[in-house]
Amino acid sequence: MNDYQRIEKAILYLKDNFKEQPDLDEVARQVHVSPFHFQRMFKDWAGVSPKKFLQYISVEHAKSLLKENNTLNDVSFETGLSGTGRLHDLFIAIEGMTPGEYKNGGSQLQINYSFAESPFGNIIVASTAKGVCHLAFADEEQKAFEELKTLFPNAAFRQVVDTIQQNALFIFSQDWKRLDKIKLHLKGTSFQLKVWQALLKVPLGALTSYADIAAATGNEKASRAVGTAVGDNPVAFLIPCHRVIRSTGVIGQYHWGHHRKTAILGWEAAKVFGE
Repeated sequence: MNDYQRIEKAILYLKDNFKEQPDLDEVARQVHVSPFHFQRMFKDWAGVSPKKFLQYISVEHAKSLLKENNTLNDVSFETGLSGTGRLHDLFIAIEGMTPGEYKNGGSQLQINYSFAESPFGNIIVASTAKGVCHLAFADEEQKAFEELKTLFPNAAFRQVVDTIQQNALFIFSQDWKRLDKIKLHLKGTSFQLKVWQALLKVPLGALTSYADIAAATGNEKASRAVGTAVGDNPVAFLIPCHRVIRSTGVIGQYHWGHHRKTAILGWEAAKVFGE
């Protein structure tokens, strides 16, 4: 059995037996390697540890049960967790919210949203009392609003411009001195938050790679996981995921279009290096 076959077998074992919450030793035995070697090998191939992979599988199953209005006790039992405390810890670690917050879909949340013009097209910007929670390019306004609602399905929405949104939009008017007034209200896993925080440190006019961001998070081999977190960025432009390119120098894809990404990078370079 080669390394690829071992990892494939381990992934299948974790998917089939996640309700038993197998530990590292148990999974390593299934592929006939030492726990230490298996831990390192799995992370090299999958980009995350076996424990984190098991958490991802468990939380996805728990989310499906919560959507069916199962109680937290029932969800804990059906996911193979010892109690609601472990379910709570799992959701905080992976989803950045409690199981109850996920279940109610933001029912206690008041979200203001509005549309505005940017140098790169129409945008939708949404905010809570804590800060900007969503910003996206909105070529079709109704579709953009529907996508916002899927992120916070039970929140109360109001189409209105507020001070939080206005402060965020200063970034498009080149008033870079106002960046300290921009407040963000982000919902994500601890890993996603680390990636987004690393992106915020990439200066205007600069470029970075997925490998560089992975190193900044303390996990140099997590480039693929970084790519997923970059793609899940909920706040376009303010969190500059457009500044991430491939290590080969290829600009790469962008959630809101390759051509828009190219235009943004050119616009930013002009601001730094002169037109």
